[in-house]
Amino acid sequence: MIRRLWKWFWSPTSRFGWGAILMAGGVGGVVAWGGFNTFMEYSNTLEFCVSCHEMEQMVYQEYKKTVHYKNRTGIRVTCSDCHVPKEWTAKLVRKVRASNELIHKVMGTIDTPEKFEARRLEMAEHVWESMEDNGSRECRNCHNFEAMDFKKQHRRPQRKHPRAMEQGKTCINCHKGIAHSLPEDWEDDE
Repeated sequence: MIRRLWKWFWSPTSRFGWGAILMAGGVGGVVAWGGFNTFMEYSNTLEFCVSCHEMEQMVYQEYKKTVHYKNRTGIRVTCSDCHVPKEWTAKLVRKVRASNELIHKVMGTIDTPEKFEARRLEMAEHVWESMEDNGSRECRNCHNFEAMDFKKQHRRPQRKHPRAMEQGKTCINCHKGIAHSLPEDWEDDE
């Protein structure tokens, strides 16, 4: 029985054995998966993020003026550090949602500074809502209440961080506009 099955598996059909066909499919699958994963990682690079005119001319210029870009320690946070989850499934979901941004680029919805500014509040609110929903997960990859030494902070964060921690607030509740300009029509509730 096993011998017959083995012979059938490797015996040629009109051209190839089933084993060869399955192995070729497996190799093709590995190559396809590797290519997909490699592109997904490439799309997390700063170079990729600022490769379109809208990002390079608008938000990238704002980001370059922040502590996340240049600071005393030399640690640079890139777009994907704040906007793309590390966990693979969440990352894939974020990449699918990012395709909406590509559609708007192709449609020309945000292709000029004027159009971008007109939609800045709407785009920012989507990001803020997402960050609130996930507890500012990407911020907390680097910033964590438990790791903060409140005594070494300036007076205002010394007072506010413990209170925010007690109230269950996340980073984005207080730190909107940390890496990008706030929309002109945004009003702070606090």
